[in-house]
Amino acid sequence: MSLLARNSDSSSRCSKARPQRRRRKRHGISTAPPVSAGTPDQVWAVDFQFDVTTDGRPIKIVSIIDAHTRESLGDLVERSITAEELINKLERLVLDRGAHPTVLRCYNGPELACAAMADWAARRVGLHFIPPAEPWRNGYVESFDSRIRNKCLNISSFWSRAQARVVISDWKHQYNHHRRHSALGYRTLAEYAAACRHTHTSVHASSTALQ
Repeated sequence: MSLLARNSDSSSRCSKARPQRRRRKRHGISTAPPVSAGTPDQVWAVDFQFDVTTDGRPIKIVSIIDAHTRESLGDLVERSITAEELINKLERLVLDRGAHPTVLRCYNGPELACAAMADWAARRVGLHFIPPAEPWRNGYVESFDSRIRNKCLNISSFWSRAQARVVISDWKHQYNHHRRHSALGYRTLAEYAAACRHTHTSVHASSTALQ
């Protein structure tokens, strides 16, 4: 084999062995510091869960929790969920509740760490992104996720997206209106929320992004 051929073969092997560069995952930029939810609608915590229908196709479930009342807000169950669909859901919740949250506490998913969400939140809602591998910073929604997983998703079979929506919606209604909490004087979440006489100031956090 000639020197030129050997060099060509070596170059080819090196080219094949070279690892591909991984696409860097986008991280959201927080515009609000960590906030304790002292009043209703001060902090909404957002997360996603996944399940499948009996044909093996995925479904995606949005969890939105009021971090003060601990209520599960709204229903969104789809095969996939875009940032625009999530924003539309948040807007419907704002109309239903008559207020924007002061802070949206969330993870760095593509539906949240994106320009569309930043544009929606600008001048109205502070965004606080949970650092990677620190789920305890979003404790209420993590607790809710665990409960709906164990008490609903793991014991249900979904043959369609529509049926999954009905089952999950019914379970969330039961969670809000019938499950009593010792920490709330054995009231339901809905009873506690109705009894709240707090108000909160919807003050947008500094426009200077917090690193």
